[in-house]
Amino acid sequence: MDKRTAIVLKELNRLFPNPKMALDWNTPWELVVAVVLSAQTTDKQVNKVTPALFKKYPALSDYISADLEEFQQDINSIGLFRAKGKNILAAANMLQSEFHGELPDTLAELQTLPGVGRKTANVVLRAHFGKADGIAVDTHVRRLSNKFGLTKSNSPVKIEKDLMAALPKEAWLDFTLQMIEYGRNYSPARAADDDSDPISVALKKANV
Repeated sequence: MDKRTAIVLKELNRLFPNPKMALDWNTPWELVVAVVLSAQTTDKQVNKVTPALFKKYPALSDYISADLEEFQQDINSIGLFRAKGKNILAAANMLQSEFHGELPDTLAELQTLPGVGRKTANVVLRAHFGKADGIAVDTHVRRLSNKFGLTKSNSPVKIEKDLMAALPKEAWLDFTLQMIEYGRNYSPARAADDDSDPISVALKKANV
């Protein structure tokens, strides 16, 4: 691990030693639903929708028997609600038919579910199984990884590869949540060129 990466991790661990996921969920399936809904939508908006949604559809079987148009209307305040609704109900059916209703615990198997890409699979693995087979690259991770010189790419796939190569594996589990918290609290997108945040200051002080 190079000096730059070590400084970034040191600051993240100091500021956010126990990062918590912002999405609300109770069961593994509800976690999948919440994460799928959160794509290109704020966690805050998802958390406004899911209490009523999870009350109306308390079990996986309720999603399997759900009417698509009605379900889409139940989530219509979420961006891309039609596609997300279709994917969620299809994923529920596949989870039941292919995995006996039990959420698989590998990145490859999770990605076979409709609407579950690599980022979503990484988030689910971390949040429910406490496993890290990769690093979820969201907008905060993409932006801040470039800002702090951990990557020079804008491709989530390439950024993940760069981060996996740079970070020790024990750091993968919390890194995404720490970067999300850091972005929200210290370096929002509107302050992209501001280098007064703690990590930028630490990097400058170390002359790296």
